[in-house]
Amino acid sequence: MNDDPDRLWWGDDPDPSRMKEASQMRLGAPIFEQWSTPDEWAQAVRAAGYSAAFCPIDDDADEATVEAFAAAAESADIVIAEVGAWQNNPISPDPEVREAGISGCARRLELADRIGANCCVNISGSRGEVWNLHHPENFTRETFDLVVETVREIIDRVQPTRTYYTLETMPWAPPDSPQCYADLVDAIDRERFAVHLDPVNLVCSPQRYYATDELIEECFELLGSRIVACHGKDIILQDALTVHLSECAPGEGGFDWPCYLRALDRLDPDVPLLLEHLRTGEEYAAAVRFVRETAAAEGVAIR
Repeated sequence: MNDDPDRLWWGDDPDPSRMKEASQMRLGAPIFEQWSTPDEWAQAVRAAGYSAAFCPIDDDADEATVEAFAAAAESADIVIAEVGAWQNNPISPDPEVREAGISGCARRLELADRIGANCCVNISGSRGEVWNLHHPENFTRETFDLVVETVREIIDRVQPTRTYYTLETMPWAPPDSPQCYADLVDAIDRERFAVHLDPVNLVCSPQRYYATDELIEECFELLGSRIVACHGKDIILQDALTVHLSECAPGEGGFDWPCYLRALDRLDPDVPLLLEHLRTGEEYAAAVRFVRETAAAEGVAIR
């Protein structure tokens, strides 16, 4: 993807016909076919119909292995969309856990830079004992400031030149809204901090559930120029008090997928959409069919 931080991907193109011709968004998901070499991995990704992928190796891989997978991806026209830094809690109240979390995120960011991934992504963390759960202190000003300090430290330790560190949007930790993410971008003030967007994670009330089109437009209006990777899924509001919102496969919930795909189509075509959290290859195949059919109906091309 274009890694010029000054380029705005959202807005008018001087030649709309050229923009539409060039705009073929990338789609990816986990693969279930067995592979043992970088070329076999790339072939499996392409055979599944994807042009984007999760990073297939861990941060302990040697340089030759990293280079081999990077070369296989480039040869097969695959964008390595993200390196996950999951399970790390860099804002933990426990100093040892916090330092381990920062170090773990830094190692994953280094891998993302070495392999040329679009980004390294983690959530901001939690002030509780579990790295990815809610806590009453998660929404305080002190925690916002701690997230800013922590992200700066991770980026400054690594000083990436080819990738970005990002935070996945979450319902119970910052960034928990488009405006919160925009505020973090301004406060962190690092060229190599960008946006990983999962708008379904922001649907945390009936009010947002019935206005996902407005939520999507706000996300892209405030964050579009900084988005480097996106997740795709769906959500359904259950008929049970008080409020029960459950994640589900694309097309099975109330998320406005046509609006989302139209918005994604305005970004750099190398900003990938990754489907996640399904259990089987058959479930992913059905989700991919839904996304492709919806995209086609909206005039959005997927490579």
